[in-house]
Amino acid sequence: MVKQEESELPGSDANSIFETPFDSPLYPRFPMEMRNVEILTVFYRTDMEAAQSLIPAPLELKSDIVIIHIYHMHDADMFGDYYESAVQLPVALPGTGVSGAYSPYLYLSSAGAVAVGREIYGQPKKGGEPRLEVRGDLFVGTVRRNGIDVITATMPYKVRRAELPEMLEFGDFRTNINLKVINGADGNIAIRQLTARRFENVRVRECWSGPATIELRPNAQAPVYKLPAREMIAGFYWRTDFVLPWGQVLHDYLATAASDDEP
Repeated sequence: MVKQEESELPGSDANSIFETPFDSPLYPRFPMEMRNVEILTVFYRTDMEAAQSLIPAPLELKSDIVIIHIYHMHDADMFGDYYESAVQLPVALPGTGVSGAYSPYLYLSSAGAVAVGREIYGQPKKGGEPRLEVRGDLFVGTVRRNGIDVITATMPYKVRRAELPEMLEFGDFRTNINLKVINGADGNIAIRQLTARRFENVRVRECWSGPATIELRPNAQAPVYKLPAREMIAGFYWRTDFVLPWGQVLHDYLATAASDDEP
């Protein structure tokens, strides 16, 4: 057996490692391309007080609309074929001109996608079992956690063609905003930030709209039921390609606290 020189050993330069395990990483370097993504997006109205309770300051809630996406990722770099879901609320960050959709809940079936969402963007991703399928003349999107279908969304199959701007009128989710919290090994908070990211190279292959339904079932580990459906607005099925880029830091809580402490 030929012995490697110490300088050639994998991981000998810790500063060069992007992700661990360094010889079999859980997710690739950015940018990441997602191809042929199917999405069922449903908009409904909820209680303002319920939505407000899930928004961290200094973000401001813009409306009582809830946006739920259920995705089938057919061809994602390194992750392959998997399912994802996201629950979003329209928000704005005062004094910056930034607005978008804040994510209180995300559930998905890929360990790598959970990791990259949490470690890079700070998304509150957890494991789950989303599904998006066609049952006869109906799109059905479900999100299961602990054997409970916590979300069931439906929409008629391809009744009326639509365009992306029509969907964005109900809630502009193109900028995704998240609360990133990472604890240090010493028990102190290492990172506490509001972050944002926006898809790039978006190509919408098709888009359809129609009436939609939503059913939410209680689950203490996936408490989407805290955003009860009061009025259905619309549903959209769309198919797209896009690229996941690096994001940006909108607000650094630790830096703000440090500056406030200065004499």
